[in-house]
Amino acid sequence: MLNRRQIGLGLAGLGVAAAARALPAGAAAGTRKFPEGFLWGASTAAYQVEGNNINSDIWTAERAPGSPYADVAGDAANSFMLWPVDLDLVKNTGLSAYRFSLEWARIEPRQGEFSIAMLDHYKRIIEGCHTRGLKPVVTFNHFSNPLWFALAGGWHNPEAPDLFARFCAKAAAHLGDGIAYAATLNEPNHAGHLPAILPPSVSSWLLPADKAACEAVAKRFGVPLFLAGNNVWYPDPVVVQAHLLKGHAQGRQAIKAERSSLPVGVTLAMIDDQAVGSDTRMRDNMREKLYVPWLRAAQQDDFVGVQNYERALWDAKGRVAPPPGGDRNMGGAEVYPASLAGVVRYAHSIAKVPVIVTEHGVNSPDDGVRQRLIPAALTELHKAMADGVPVKGYFHWSLIDNFEWGFGYKPQYGLHSLDRQTFARTPKPSAAVLGAIARANAC
Repeated sequence: MLNRRQIGLGLAGLGVAAAARALPAGAAAGTRKFPEGFLWGASTAAYQVEGNNINSDIWTAERAPGSPYADVAGDAANSFMLWPVDLDLVKNTGLSAYRFSLEWARIEPRQGEFSIAMLDHYKRIIEGCHTRGLKPVVTFNHFSNPLWFALAGGWHNPEAPDLFARFCAKAAAHLGDGIAYAATLNEPNHAGHLPAILPPSVSSWLLPADKAACEAVAKRFGVPLFLAGNNVWYPDPVVVQAHLLKGHAQGRQAIKAERSSLPVGVTLAMIDDQAVGSDTRMRDNMREKLYVPWLRAAQQDDFVGVQNYERALWDAKGRVAPPPGGDRNMGGAEVYPASLAGVVRYAHSIAKVPVIVTEHGVNSPDDGVRQRLIPAALTELHKAMADGVPVKGYFHWSLIDNFEWGFGYKPQYGLHSLDRQTFARTPKPSAAVLGAIARANAC
């Protein structure tokens, strides 16, 4: 539990000094204008910033024997208390929207028990957005689930879609009137497919470690299967994907039943898969496996959220290395600005609905990489829009450096750095770069 000094200082000044200083507006690099009303925002996720989500499946998974997690979330960024600070950061950066998520484990800590106090907490965040002139974009489930849900088999449980839809109905009834856009699930297309995407050196140790940790938790609680929301190991990926697709459809229907005018979609993790040479079969097979079922499902939605960080090159034999040179991220992978426009074009070609870039960014301690990426990627995005692709907004991941799941606190995606002892947020120069573009509505 936080003491009074931590709470009082956090709300009174830690990070607020940085937030209160409006970043320099500057001038946009060019004259490529974006449509009026285009959403400029930054994203976070509840588990990654709130802290102390003790009823979450991931809170338990982190502490399992042999857990592959590099760190535990702990206090995270203390955003459960400091959400007004975070909203001030968004506003003072020059952005017009904020994407955040609801923590299902807080709202329904025990199956069938819904907390009005926690629903009111998220209602205050939504109201705080409106007070600051920000549009709230709310993800109903960003990976983390209630512990009770995971102990019942998570998304492997045939009752999972109904349980999720019930949660969506409760949350939408309480919060729906204030939300600008709603997303049901975050990156569900990756569930069960990560071993095929991750580098072999990572998946070779992560997959068995994740499986062992799940088995340890299941044994501890005396249940047949424990399955957290961001697992790498799944006993049957086909079953999980079917349940997630059904859960999205039922969740959308539940939200719409409470507020029919609320735009609802789903956010998908998408790599810009490119074929090298004339043989496109390998590239096409990856697209069919990772994206096509969800993009077809999104045809029934009001929008599709696209989340992109890289591209992948495929020849007839498999994935090939990118050309040398250029910026690299913390893991040494290529930073390719045009990948965002590539996935936006592809997503719309199948989904046929408007696109919102719900995440885009780079993991790098060198903020210069981020400063170069943002205008370069937005320039390419603007070209896609000029070609007729309807893009409604751009959200950078992330607002602040935060807890990045199994990798802990080492990755740095934020527009603001985080002092984990004081919880102070400090703007990076990249925040001013994005803010200048947002204020000008042009790049």
